[in-house]
Amino acid sequence: MAWIDLDGAVNVRDLGGLPTDDDRRTAPGALLRSDNLQDLSPADVAKLVDSVGLTTVVDLRSSAEAESEGPGPLDAVPSVTHLHLSVLPEVGRRTDVVADALLLRRAQDHDRYPDDAMCGHYLGYLEDRPESVTGALRAVAEAPGAAIVHCAAGKDRTGVVVALALTAVGVPADTVVADYAATDEKIEAILRRLMRSRTYEGDLKGSAIDRHRPRPETMKAFLAQVQARYGGVTQWLADHGFGEQDLRRLRAKLLAS
Repeated sequence: MAWIDLDGAVNVRDLGGLPTDDDRRTAPGALLRSDNLQDLSPADVAKLVDSVGLTTVVDLRSSAEAESEGPGPLDAVPSVTHLHLSVLPEVGRRTDVVADALLLRRAQDHDRYPDDAMCGHYLGYLEDRPESVTGALRAVAEAPGAAIVHCAAGKDRTGVVVALALTAVGVPADTVVADYAATDEKIEAILRRLMRSRTYEGDLKGSAIDRHRPRPETMKAFLAQVQARYGGVTQWLADHGFGEQDLRRLRAKLLAS
């Protein structure tokens, strides 16, 4: 994994260099994924903007989270475009960290996929906010430089959007799952970061770390269910307005020449 070491974020990596089914590789410096970007240092900002070439931030957090956390350091950079595209229903004031602990959401997640409620939760992003999912991929495709997709932990919401983007350009499922699972290397540091935030502290206090680990089986099930229910990632995208031209732009952006 091409980890990017920063002072103020711990789950940041460049998704370049991944193999595709047609023997190509994803381009370095095109798509990054991350946890919350609120605590970036000036050196972090310089590294991302000047060295990596960051031009686009896709924020998947809920409106409640974004409002609670306030502006981040990258918000002050004129050359960086910010898009807020929550993949959760915009109701209530809860954060995504404990969404699966809410009775109603747990029931919905279980009903969507009884074998793995977190997989059901991920499918809910597609059902509840398809316009945000396709908007995120379109923002990545149209970014003039590097795009970074993030949420709070950079695990679930970010994991799903990144998985769809990689699958759409031909990265095989086992590689997509491996990227998703790589967040486990950073999970303790991620939770320590979130516990320092008033937005997430209450949700995480007393919660066992194993509850937050990314399970490869969940992403495998999610990708399999997208295939079984919707005919695959590209078909789901096409059915929600992300057409062939969008897909060509995404492939041109994410695949090395």
